[in-house]
Amino acid sequence: MPRIRSVVTSVTTTAAHAAEAARGVDRRTVLAAAGAVSLTAGVGYALRPTDSEAATAAPAASGVPAASRTTAAAAPAAPLAPYTGGTTLATVATPGSGSGYRRLGDGPGWRRVVRDDLAAATSGRADRRRTLAAFVQVTDLHLMDTQHPMRLEYLRSTDPHAWRPQEALTVHGAISLVERINSLRGAPVTGAPLDFVMTTGDNTDNNAKTELEWFMKIMSGGRFSPDSGAAGRYEGVQNSGLAQYWQADAALRDADKQRGFPRIEGFLAAAIREVRSPGLDLPWYSTVGNHDAMPLGCYGHGDPYLAEYAVGDRKLMTLSAAEAKKLQKALKTAADPAGAGFRDMLRAHTRAMRPVTPDERRAPYTPADYLRAHLDTAYTGAGPTGHGYTAANLDEGTQYYAFRISDDVLGVSLDTTDPGGFYEGSVGAAQLSWLDTTLAAHRDEHVVVFSHHTSRTMTNTRTDPARPHEKRHGGDDLLALLGRHAHVVAWVNGHIHRNDITPHRTSGGHTFWEISTASHVDHPQLARVIELVDNADGTLSVLTTLVESAAPHRTDFADLSQPGLAALYREFAVNAAGASTALGGHAADRNTELLLKKA
Repeated sequence: MPRIRSVVTSVTTTAAHAAEAARGVDRRTVLAAAGAVSLTAGVGYALRPTDSEAATAAPAASGVPAASRTTAAAAPAAPLAPYTGGTTLATVATPGSGSGYRRLGDGPGWRRVVRDDLAAATSGRADRRRTLAAFVQVTDLHLMDTQHPMRLEYLRSTDPHAWRPQEALTVHGAISLVERINSLRGAPVTGAPLDFVMTTGDNTDNNAKTELEWFMKIMSGGRFSPDSGAAGRYEGVQNSGLAQYWQADAALRDADKQRGFPRIEGFLAAAIREVRSPGLDLPWYSTVGNHDAMPLGCYGHGDPYLAEYAVGDRKLMTLSAAEAKKLQKALKTAADPAGAGFRDMLRAHTRAMRPVTPDERRAPYTPADYLRAHLDTAYTGAGPTGHGYTAANLDEGTQYYAFRISDDVLGVSLDTTDPGGFYEGSVGAAQLSWLDTTLAAHRDEHVVVFSHHTSRTMTNTRTDPARPHEKRHGGDDLLALLGRHAHVVAWVNGHIHRNDITPHRTSGGHTFWEISTASHVDHPQLARVIELVDNADGTLSVLTTLVESAAPHRTDFADLSQPGLAALYREFAVNAAGASTALGGHAADRNTELLLKKA
């Protein structure tokens, strides 16, 4: 018998219940659309009505708030169970054989792997199971303002993959991913309606206001140009005449053309012209990553020179291999978390910089700016208002919260970024205490935890400048806390750009799965559908299914339409110099059934 939990008592949820009864709307979708809960640092606001919920209209028959569907694409078809179309179970973009530049085509799908690391699989469970939740994880979009002065393209002189030819097309790829999610007919295994989409951080690449605006419009719907500086004129490394970057429009025999990349006249103009995103049909929630929190994903805020450089009229495009290697080492070893050495390097190369059009929109955004963008009703889309964040987060300076997924399932979004600098993560003592209290308060429900960083990449315990006396905690401490709460079933994250699924078993016998998903900037560019089901035999299953964007696998160099560019984005990522071939993970990290004992 399902455990029915009260979410909140408000006019909105009462109306939602009435609408559900009248229209037969799936309850999980209703709750996801109206269920953001503000639970901030310290005492928090556990399960009380919030401004986020009060602003969410009663749902229409599709389960999406009626007031927010004016700009959304048409609702997907009725759920079917099960199905494979549009997923990597059916087909996967696969490069041809041989060396050099490889074209993509339709390849065989990835089979589903049953993992019984934490519990035994019993026969007949597929006929008994009951769906508890179904949602989509999107991670590491890395939306890039590629003309931004404060980028590290010049590290390519020591590391070929430090700059990638697909970077000008991140927006087109992300919109195509939204289109794919909108086309899904429900959860692939159960056919249940999808409840929501969660982004697990690094939504932007360089903490730039331009990128943040693009992210909000991609997710919520709208038209915009992925351009900055001089309107309609690209100013960056790809028309610099520098042979270490792919000069797409030019005849120059650059390093990438020597690898087989084509000459595509008109490519740069097409990359920065206006695009349209339909916005997600589903409610969506947001988790912050290090590239969202800090310039370049690694430097703390506060240096006035770097802030001015970001919006200024000069851009460094070249650096010697020796200097690039030194800078990259400092980044990887966290030798310069405040960016002082980076600032001094830029100053030393002022005369080597090239002129660009200044643009105040490129300014770094603060955590408060990030929250305000999510709370802006212009970006509500399918809702909920705030996309998990509330005015309480803004007041208290926090970026973590809990939200209602369904009657039986609570979602928790953490902030694992370290404002002290460096790209690895940690959490503060106040957030860890809040998490412990929240989990204890919902011990008779299942809990799914979301974060950007993985357990192994939470190794950065630098002091938060805003909270100098607060202790920071790494991945081991967070694993220990989660392990004390038997009702935690999954920890879903990103950051490592790789599909990786890890079983966790505590000394007390509690078990949960850690699910990391590949990025959408590096090959293989994936998102993941996750279904939580009760097998009615003392076990639960977490079912994971990877999906690609809606762009066709096969490309046409002459097709510079929005879908054509999205297809090229995928193919360029496969062929990027130095690209890893291991980010897709093993079969057991892709399409899976993850069993665990029911608490």
